[in-house]
Amino acid sequence: MSRRSLLRGIGGAGAATVLAGCGVPAAYVEPAKRAGRDLSARDRTLDFANWPLYIDTDGDDTSKRPTLDAFGARTGISVRYTEEINDNDEFFGKISPALMNHQETGRDLVVVSDWMAARFVRLGWVQEMDRTAQPNITRNLDPQLRSPAFDEGRLHSVPWQSGITGIAYNRKKLGREIRSVKELWDGELRGKVTLLSGLDESFALLMQGNGVDVTKWTPDDFHAVCEQIEGLVRDRHIRRFTGNDYIKDLSTGDVLACQAYSGDVIQLQADNPDIEFVVPEEGAELWAESLMIPNLAQHKTNAEKLIDYYYEPEVAAELAAWVNYVCPVPAARDVLADSDDEELAALAEDPLIFPDDAMRGRLAIARDITSEERAEFTKRWNSIVGL
Repeated sequence: MSRRSLLRGIGGAGAATVLAGCGVPAAYVEPAKRAGRDLSARDRTLDFANWPLYIDTDGDDTSKRPTLDAFGARTGISVRYTEEINDNDEFFGKISPALMNHQETGRDLVVVSDWMAARFVRLGWVQEMDRTAQPNITRNLDPQLRSPAFDEGRLHSVPWQSGITGIAYNRKKLGREIRSVKELWDGELRGKVTLLSGLDESFALLMQGNGVDVTKWTPDDFHAVCEQIEGLVRDRHIRRFTGNDYIKDLSTGDVLACQAYSGDVIQLQADNPDIEFVVPEEGAELWAESLMIPNLAQHKTNAEKLIDYYYEPEVAAELAAWVNYVCPVPAARDVLADSDDEELAALAEDPLIFPDDAMRGRLAIARDITSEERAEFTKRWNSIVGL
């Protein structure tokens, strides 16, 4: 199951409501008030909250996590790992009361999608990391992910995994290739297309299909997409809007083409080689889900060590081989390529894990929806998709 593709039932509105009661200015935490007492030197532990199915597990014992276990053996740091993040907004609602009231969350490390990470950074709810203690990140982080608009220089966030929002389709059932977002609107696909329901997950690719530079899109670009999709809904061209259930529709053939995530398609292709993933000619969205250290975390130094550990190419390669998303450590490709295991070596050549230069030229990181835009845009988008 994709972390990105879990249905975000309230589409961002819930989190906005949480802050509305207190007012965003009151929720903001000044830099001087973000650090807590760091107990790392005498308390060799760490609390790490992540999404389900987002770390390597042992084939014989799924309770074992090889890379995490190796970190503990090497450093003596015991990691309490919980798979408690099932939805960005839900998790935001869970920890926001503590953060806005300047209280410790009980977590030293969390992973959220970058659009949610942007909200944490704006509110001042996460700490700046000490990059002098993280040489692997400095050396190995994918240049294309180094400086998103919401966190220039990646001072507060580090990608855990990355991915691409593009188009998946059943080439055998369709009988031809798809190379463009605009081809989704061809008459022969009427009623056989699905789009993602989440605003943050869907809008960038649709704008790119209209020729928009998503690094600097405008409100007019957003409303133009809404008008376009409203018309397609009226014409019953779009079958429905989905969360991760597009996987089932595509597998059964009920849907011939859909908006999809690269990591999902790699998994689908293992069972159905007729499923194709394409980065459209107009471009596709490159995104990440990032590690962050919340305010007042009691084991900040331990957390920084763990983050840097996952940027060792050998460790990154082991994780990438299990999760099958875009690896944020390009040097991990050579590690896999040198493997004696044919399946692992083949992953090094998969552009959905290690995009080649041609594909990278069509990928862009969309600018985030601002706090001023979010309420209006969420309301309009949710009215279209029925949330």
